[in-house]
Amino acid sequence: MNTAVMTQRIAEASPRFKARIAGAFYLVVFVLGGVAVFVGGRFVVPNDAGATAANILANESSFRFAVTAADLVTSACYVAVTALFYDLFKPVNRSVSLVAAFFSLVGCAIGALSGVFHLAPLAVLGGAQYLSVFTVEQLHASALLFLKLYVQAQSIGLVFFGFYCLLIGYLIFRSNFLPSLLGLLMAFAGMGWLTFLWPPLANYLSPYILAPGIIGEGVLTLWLLAVGVNDQRWVEQAGRSRLSAAQAS
Repeated sequence: MNTAVMTQRIAEASPRFKARIAGAFYLVVFVLGGVAVFVGGRFVVPNDAGATAANILANESSFRFAVTAADLVTSACYVAVTALFYDLFKPVNRSVSLVAAFFSLVGCAIGALSGVFHLAPLAVLGGAQYLSVFTVEQLHASALLFLKLYVQAQSIGLVFFGFYCLLIGYLIFRSNFLPSLLGLLMAFAGMGWLTFLWPPLANYLSPYILAPGIIGEGVLTLWLLAVGVNDQRWVEQAGRSRLSAAQAS
């Protein structure tokens, strides 16, 4: 089956099926993201550039996996979630759903582009001839600097995901095809990610600040996979939305 046919079938699918597909992509984000954080966290030794460089060089394949999973695959899956959520929540409020999608796509773009900083240590530590003008200590320090820039870029991306979760929480709360509690939990997740607007606060609350996002987005993921949305109520809300748009025009 080619991509065009698959895309058409998803577009024609029921809201419940789309919700479950979104939940499946969300699950991939959770699993791969968690594995990447676990694997990637083993490499960095805070304030020890030499030990960090040694860890990367000794486990290059694992490091490349962390980069691929964290920055490329998870970003692509979250783009799919964003597209499906936009379609699901258009009947609630098309404008808010569009703004939410914008924040998410910016966050995904930042996450994917931050992979440049994540991959840079491999280039710096690769032993290329042109790098011989730098001392070993300078190369190790540069590799650690790139990893710190990667973390900062990821933090910026989380701010956009914070706004996204807040807006999705609002849309869920205003919908009649998903439980309002899920909307409150997603808003809770958004507030957690928004602490990265002030990095000192996020650092102070770390790692506990991850809990709101894991709980809010995790519960929504499980609900979408197990239940999806109420098809009949979605169709009714979509009908009212189209009627209101027609009357307004």
